[in-house]
Amino acid sequence: MPVVTERNVTQRNVSANDFRAAFRAAHLGMAVVGPDGLVRVANDALGALLGTDPARLQGCPAADFTGLREDSRTWNTYREVLLGRRPRLNCTRRLRRPDGRSIWAEVTVTPLPGGRDALLSVADISERRDLRARLRHLRMHDPVTRLPNRSLFFERLAAALAAADGRGRIGLCYLDLDGFKAVNDTLGHRAGDRLLCAVARRLRECAAAGGHLVARLGGDEFALLVEESAGTEQLVALATAVQAAIQRPFEVDGQRLAVSASIGVVERPAAGTHATELMQAADTTLYWAKADGKARWALFDPERNAHRMTRQALSSTLRPAVERGEFVLQYQPLVGLVDGVVRGVEALVRWHHPQFGTLAPNRFIGLAEETGAIVPLGRWVLETACRQARRWQLDRPDEPLVVSVNVAVRQVWDSDLVADVAAILDGTGLPARLLQLELTESAVMGSAGRPLQQLRRLSDMGVAIAIDDFGTGYSNLAYLSRLPVSTLKLDGSFVHGFRMDEHPNPADETIVEALVQLAHRLGLTVTAECVESAEQAERLGRIGCDTGQGWFYSRPVGAERISALLGAGAGAVV
Repeated sequence: MPVVTERNVTQRNVSANDFRAAFRAAHLGMAVVGPDGLVRVANDALGALLGTDPARLQGCPAADFTGLREDSRTWNTYREVLLGRRPRLNCTRRLRRPDGRSIWAEVTVTPLPGGRDALLSVADISERRDLRARLRHLRMHDPVTRLPNRSLFFERLAAALAAADGRGRIGLCYLDLDGFKAVNDTLGHRAGDRLLCAVARRLRECAAAGGHLVARLGGDEFALLVEESAGTEQLVALATAVQAAIQRPFEVDGQRLAVSASIGVVERPAAGTHATELMQAADTTLYWAKADGKARWALFDPERNAHRMTRQALSSTLRPAVERGEFVLQYQPLVGLVDGVVRGVEALVRWHHPQFGTLAPNRFIGLAEETGAIVPLGRWVLETACRQARRWQLDRPDEPLVVSVNVAVRQVWDSDLVADVAAILDGTGLPARLLQLELTESAVMGSAGRPLQQLRRLSDMGVAIAIDDFGTGYSNLAYLSRLPVSTLKLDGSFVHGFRMDEHPNPADETIVEALVQLAHRLGLTVTAECVESAEQAERLGRIGCDTGQGWFYSRPVGAERISALLGAGAGAVV
């Protein structure tokens, strides 16, 4: 047992006196609270903070005037501290004074030495909190339009999705201004900023009735968030109202300005929706609105998006697919319409895609031209077709077979087509007279400069040049006398008019007959595409077409099946 001395008692009395003096003089509001939660004594600073006489707080439950009963977790922690089972409680509370004014306070409760009472302290943090709120407002709002910025928008979007908890729906209108850059470039950024402010005001007006959030996401991009969507119709109505509001002229710095908005509209169940996914859909739909002509809204379409994703997947794998050998060639015969003799074949490329199966050219040739992959792909097609044609020549030296290969206009511009053809012919041993290159009418008819020079050099080598899909492009017949063309391939739309089971249009036959006569006078041969019946073949042959191509003779088939057709004559369908 420790020995109690007069010195020990004196020290404890001095410490207690010091504590009481510091307690009374402190600028921090404090109170001593017993294990029962009742105030034993409160200092003047606490009374002043709460707007009451500190003596009136004595005997009152401290939790009543500090709001510690507001939630069960805080209340349980507070009781644990009073019982000495926890070392500290710290929380922020909004306290209401008797005069009606509210303050934000930081409340702290810690046990006092001795293990019975606890010290309650209450600090006014209203100014600090207000400053923090002002700084947050500045950080989360656009300085030009005063609208919520991208950060606050995504915060609200995430909160809305979390609050939905799998129930309800959510909608978004994502827009940017058509023609805004022209305003900035001609009138300056100051006028552009004022226009953005005027747009922001009109967007607020459109959103006010529904209480929707309007935010500026950057540049001339804005978003309207519908947190509890009533359905697609509500979003469409909102987008229509926004479009009408933006299309009204603006008065900026004495100038009357006209702009429009392209709007992407997304509306879906909140369940399973993520903020990033929603914004990606909105961005895609905004792109559709712009691509469809601007000054309009577009509604998100899952099927259209799936098509876009497929295009993107195909586009990104085109070049590697050439290197991996995923492409194959099929061949469709070109048959004499009078004698039924197979005169040649057209090489048609197919893509054996590991995910999407066998793809026809219309699924990927356009993408290949956009990305530039058409150059290596076209070179592979040309070499493969020439090598196969050389095999047929060696197998049937007395019945030469012309192979016709499609060439994209980008191959003419982005590669040395003449050098490629010369190297391939030399490498495969195929005579130039057994190769025909097909270019579309729209690509050939405007040829000048380097493309025209390359076509002439190819013709000088002995390579035949054909105009594919003739009659669908410019149809500028004057070019035919200047181009080194040997064959016209009539587009299938002309041939469709020759069907017996339909009411034939006499004009179709008249036009085709005139084109055939003109071509023959210019020394050109004519091939009719899409021949599907004997009646069509007979009528086309009667008016002078030289060769036909289509399912009546054969679908596109592998090289091994072409040999079977070479001696079969007309009407051999594969």
